[in-house]
Amino acid sequence: MTGATTRPRVDIRRADDRAKTRLHWLDSKHSFSFGHHYDPSNTHHGLLLVNNDDNVRAGTGFETHPHTDMEIVTWVLQGSLVHQDSTGTSGVIYPGLAQRMSAGRGILHSEKNDAWRLTGGGDPHDDPVHFVQMWVLPDEHGIDPGYEQLEIDDELLRGGLVTVASGMDRHDGATAIRIRNRHAALHVARLTPGQSVELPDAPYLHLFVARGEVVLEGAGPLREGDAVRFTAVGGQRVTAVEPAEVLVWEMHAGLAVSA
Repeated sequence: MTGATTRPRVDIRRADDRAKTRLHWLDSKHSFSFGHHYDPSNTHHGLLLVNNDDNVRAGTGFETHPHTDMEIVTWVLQGSLVHQDSTGTSGVIYPGLAQRMSAGRGILHSEKNDAWRLTGGGDPHDDPVHFVQMWVLPDEHGIDPGYEQLEIDDELLRGGLVTVASGMDRHDGATAIRIRNRHAALHVARLTPGQSVELPDAPYLHLFVARGEVVLEGAGPLREGDAVRFTAVGGQRVTAVEPAEVLVWEMHAGLAVSA
C-alpha cells in the first residue's frame, strides 16, 4: 500500500459505462475490472478493488466458490440474500444489515436468493435480491477466515453518514462491523429529498449512488448507478433530489500498483 498522490481529482463514472455480466439468473454491473471484464486502466481506486451492483433472480445465486485474502462487504438494497460458508456460518442479509466476510487464508461460500429454504418459513417468491458487493485487501495475508454481520438500520434512520464497516482506529468501539484494513471505512446514508451530507476529507474517496438521484456540489446531478472517484479532495456536499442511498468509501492509503 502507498500514500495518495497529491494531484486533486474528481472523476465521475456514469452508470451506463460500467461493464456488465448478464446471465439468465444474474444482472451484474462492475465499477472495476472483474472476471473476464479486464481493463488495466480500471483495476481499483484507492483500496477498493470491486464494486459490483448485482440483481439475482429468486431461487438462484452464486454457487459455492473460493476466496482468499480479501475483505468482502455486502450491502443489500432490496430483498434478502442467504450466505453460507465453509466455517459453518450461515445467515440471511437484508436491507439495513451490514455483512463482512474475511476470506483470509481461504474460505468457500455461496450467496443465494432463497431465504425460504434456510428459514423454513414462507413460500417461494419471484422477487430479485439487489445488493452491492465491495472488496478491499486486508492489511495481512493468511489470517483466519471470519464472518460478521450487524443490524444498523436504526442508525440509518437518524440521517447523515453512518459508518457501517471500518478498520480505522478512530472507529474502534463504534457501531460498525470491523474489517481487516486500518486505512478504510465504508459509510452509508439514506437521504430524503433536500437532505444532504458532507463527504469525508481523505486521500481517496469512492461515492456510489446505490438508489435515487443526488446532486454533488461542484459537479451536478448523479443518478442511480453513477459513481465518483475522488483523489486528494473531499468535503463536498451530496444532496438528495429524490429518496436516495449513497455508499462512500473513505480510504487513507492506496494500492502500490498502476491504475
